[in-house]
Amino acid sequence: MMDVNEIRRYLPHRYPFLLVDRVVDIKLGESIVAYKNVTVNEPFFNGHFPDHPVMPGVLIIEAMAQAAGVLGFKTMDKTPQDGSIYYFVGADNTRFKRPVVPGDRVQLEAEIITERRGIWKFACKATVDGELACSATILCADRKL
Repeated sequence: MMDVNEIRRYLPHRYPFLLVDRVVDIKLGESIVAYKNVTVNEPFFNGHFPDHPVMPGVLIIEAMAQAAGVLGFKTMDKTPQDGSIYYFVGADNTRFKRPVVPGDRVQLEAEIITERRGIWKFACKATVDGELACSATILCADRKL
């Protein structure tokens, strides 16, 4: 398990763009389960359907990529402080199945599919109460700063 302070060691993101609140399970070289608590106080709700707030899909994808980033960094035993950055470089086969709204706890899951020459491919999904909200194949690149 990782709290937000440990997560901040592995991700360069900060408020309001840190989208992983807690890691509840991690198997190095394999998979991660994390979550994001979505509150009505999220800054994006001010302009994204303010009368019917919905978390933007691109931010759900970013949250999945951040969870995958934690898995990749921990697997490589690296941090951004070591001079490494983990860029989100692509998303394939992305599908949205339900909206994410204030009060939802989004479970973020990522499994490593492959890694070649610093390009990592992850099978990712975001669920709310066991119901699929989004799925995607996400690619990240490990690069020197």
